[in-house]
Amino acid sequence: MTVYGFHASHEQVPPADLLAAAVRAESAGFTAAMCSDHFSPWSVRQGESGFAWSWLGAALQATDHVPFGVVNAPGQRYHPAIIAQAIGSLAAMYPGRFWAALGSGEASNEHITGARWPRKDIRNARLRECVDIIRALLNGEEVSHDGLVAVDRARLWTRPGTVPPLVGAACSEATARWCAEWADGLITVNAPHEKLRRIVDAYRTAGGAGPLHLQVHLSWDPDPETARALAHDQWRTNVHGPPVSWDLDSAELFDSVSEHVRPSRSPSPSTSPRTSGGMRPGSRSTPTSDSTRSCSITSAGNRAPSSTRSAPTCCRGST
Repeated sequence: MTVYGFHASHEQVPPADLLAAAVRAESAGFTAAMCSDHFSPWSVRQGESGFAWSWLGAALQATDHVPFGVVNAPGQRYHPAIIAQAIGSLAAMYPGRFWAALGSGEASNEHITGARWPRKDIRNARLRECVDIIRALLNGEEVSHDGLVAVDRARLWTRPGTVPPLVGAACSEATARWCAEWADGLITVNAPHEKLRRIVDAYRTAGGAGPLHLQVHLSWDPDPETARALAHDQWRTNVHGPPVSWDLDSAELFDSVSEHVRPSRSPSPSTSPRTSGGMRPGSRSTPTSDSTRSCSITSAGNRAPSSTRSAPTCCRGST
């Protein structure tokens, strides 16, 4: 079964406008939704950075049936006990309608605490500690922990009847393989089909059995050149994969390293997004050819003409 959803891009669009868009998306027939959780946009041109958790409560209340997810990085900007409390409260108020994807984060969002930005292996180890803490708290345990994060006698007094899915976020085969150890599903971003197949296979062969989610960036306008120009304006900073995307620590730096990315490097609407060095507008794909459920998640482009849409996307799937 294919599921199409709507992505609320807090980096691009003010939260009130995103809320109205989410309500409209449900009325238009979208059956899934999620949002980003950024402190900083990818580009100064995007120009927004609404607080995801405030918005999620409003969005769940303003809609009737659509489930919502969020991509979060516990461990530096967020203490895992606070994230467990946020997940637990939303899942208790809206049973069956909330899930969280957990990743190791990006310096552009996490450096604000003033703490050192760790190496990727340390970030993964910290994330695993956070996942175990969050899951234990959601299961009703009192948690004390001394490691890369510290917790002292934490307990959640408000918990959902069912622990919501905790999904692993991965952009590489190695991380996907590691997510299979703990995650209830996997989310990744669009890439050439063969790379996506390798990421999915790494997760599956390591024992990962949960649903698959894919985030796809789309740009649409009746005029293909207008769509391409909007994608270039909003998303050219994202042609750089890891470790650049992990380690640059400001929107200004992302703009600087992307200054010479040309619109001509964007794929045509008939090609797969994120081909080598290219942009990601114009097309939609699923991560595998096996029986995945995919959701393309779209949001309005920042300050774009009303006829134009530029978007990230996400998909959910199970095999």
